[in-house]
Amino acid sequence: MDILRFITAGSVDDGKSTLIGRLLYDSKNILIDQLEAVERASKFKNDGTIDLALLTDGLRAEREQGITIDVAYKYFSTPKRKFIIADAPGHVQYTRNMITGASNAALIIILIDARNGIIEQTKRHSIIASLLNIPNVVVAINKLDLVGYSEEIFNNIKEEYSKMAEQLSLNNVVYIPISALNGDNIVDQSENLNWYEGKTLLDYLETVELENTINLEKARFPVQYVIRPQTEELHDYRGYAGKITSGIYKVGDSVTILPSGTESKISVIEVAQKQVEEAFAPQSVILHLENDVDISRGDLIVKSDDLPKIEQELEVLVCWMGDKPLKSGSKYLIQNNTTQVKGIVKDIEYKLDVNTLEKQEVEQVSLNEIVKLKLKTAKPLAYDSYKDLASNGGIIFIDETSFVTVGAGLIQ
Repeated sequence: MDILRFITAGSVDDGKSTLIGRLLYDSKNILIDQLEAVERASKFKNDGTIDLALLTDGLRAEREQGITIDVAYKYFSTPKRKFIIADAPGHVQYTRNMITGASNAALIIILIDARNGIIEQTKRHSIIASLLNIPNVVVAINKLDLVGYSEEIFNNIKEEYSKMAEQLSLNNVVYIPISALNGDNIVDQSENLNWYEGKTLLDYLETVELENTINLEKARFPVQYVIRPQTEELHDYRGYAGKITSGIYKVGDSVTILPSGTESKISVIEVAQKQVEEAFAPQSVILHLENDVDISRGDLIVKSDDLPKIEQELEVLVCWMGDKPLKSGSKYLIQNNTTQVKGIVKDIEYKLDVNTLEKQEVEQVSLNEIVKLKLKTAKPLAYDSYKDLASNGGIIFIDETSFVTVGAGLIQ
């Protein structure tokens, strides 16, 4: 069976954790001891019902405050598909956690409270879904039980969101009316929503077509480690270990090592201590080259007939995750896969207003803001644009003193 990785996103109290709890509960994916623990923890609820949000909100602070703070991952399966769910926080100050959870998702469920409609966090999460190029978007309009299961309210929100989705070029957007608390349209069709003729949420998740997110055209191999045993038995052994992030490599392929530009040919490919004729993403392998060349961690081995861009000046879309503001002239360590170089922010071109999608001029960037900037690296960086090849087009900004990751960037 294939695996669908998806994330739930939305504002505070939109019902993300309850939705996941309901999915697990109604699809019979909760163990008896888990259910008993949740029942005990739910004893303070006035109406005596089970608080399904407790299935994902595992931190004590989350339970006490009734909010999600960190990304919680849950795993479940049905006869048709396996699922990995990331339950992301709704608070603005935890947007960086949401981006972490969304970075590997094939689908995003954006929850909207039917009483409030589209709000700032809805727009922020939709922008992130667009920037990360998430292939599928489900707009789940929740809490319809609190507005009398109104078809008119559902259609109004759908119409408003459709305009924004078109602006952001979101992919494969579908709209599902639900009540996570009562289970309407989560696993089973709801009689309360008999005006809706589409699929339930679980039915859609089970049947949505998954694109192959692994690119097998562009061959990229970031070197993680140079293996040089220098023993009597393996005196001349020199292998370059790492994970193929995209593409296919075969024995005899002409390759170029970047950023140096040195050329060679693949003589041996090892996978799990066995020699093979070819290897492909996302396998972890050891490559051997015909001649001894100067290669170290952070170098990129690519096929000579399909080179990435190699530049020192980059245009990058960044979601800032640091508590300390980002300014022009700030210096950071920039990491792309195994490559780490020093970089300086040359210019902040604009900040994206999450409400209007307008581009605003700013002198500094605060936590969770999304900006476009010009970056200069100390030495050339071999990269692809994020839209062309996500696996080689994403970078992170690392603080030089604390080594904390303070920003996530998509190379344009």
